[in-house]
Amino acid sequence: MGAWQPLPDDLPPEVRHFVEQLRLLKDRTGLSLVALGARTAYSKSSWQRYLNAGQPPPRQAVAALCRVAGLPGEEAERFAVRWELAVHAWPRPQEPAPAQVPVSAPAPVPAPVPVPAPAQAPGAGPVPGEYEDDPTLPWWDRLEEPESRPAGRRLLLVALLALLTMLAVVLVGAVTLG
Repeated sequence: MGAWQPLPDDLPPEVRHFVEQLRLLKDRTGLSLVALGARTAYSKSSWQRYLNAGQPPPRQAVAALCRVAGLPGEEAERFAVRWELAVHAWPRPQEPAPAQVPVSAPAPVPAPVPVPAPAQAPGAGPVPGEYEDDPTLPWWDRLEEPESRPAGRRLLLVALLALLTMLAVVLVGAVTLG
C-alpha cells in the first residue's frame, strides 16, 4: 500500500503535509484506487492526481475519503483545515504563452473596451486563478429534500381522516346505546 511515487521537491510544505496525510488515510482504508473511486464517486485517475499532488482534491472528495476511512468528526474537521491550507498554497498551473501571430498576416486589433469588474464580497465566488471547490456530491451524500405533495393528495388524506373519525364516533355511540 505504501508504494507511492515521490512528491515533487518544489511543493510548498502545506501541500506536502496534506498529501502525505491524505496518502496515510487512503492506506488506512485498505482500498485500491479503483475501490476507493467506487466508494467515493471520484475516479481512480482523479485519486491518482490528488494523491500524487498533481491537482488539489475537491473538499467533497476529502470528506468522502474521511467518511470511508471512518474518521470521527473532529479528525475529519482537521482534514478540512489541512485541505484549506493546502489549497491556498497549491502551486498554480502556468498560464499558456499567447499564440504568436504570423508577421505576414497582421490583423487589426480593436481597442479594448473597459468592462467594470463586478464587486465581490470576500468568499462570494471564485477569483480568477484560484481553485474552485467541486460542488459535485455523490447521491448518498445529498440532503434529501422533503417530498412536495400535491394539494389533491393532501385534501384526500384529510377527507379520509375525517371519515375515519366520524366512523369511530358512530361506533362508540352504537356501543354505548346498545
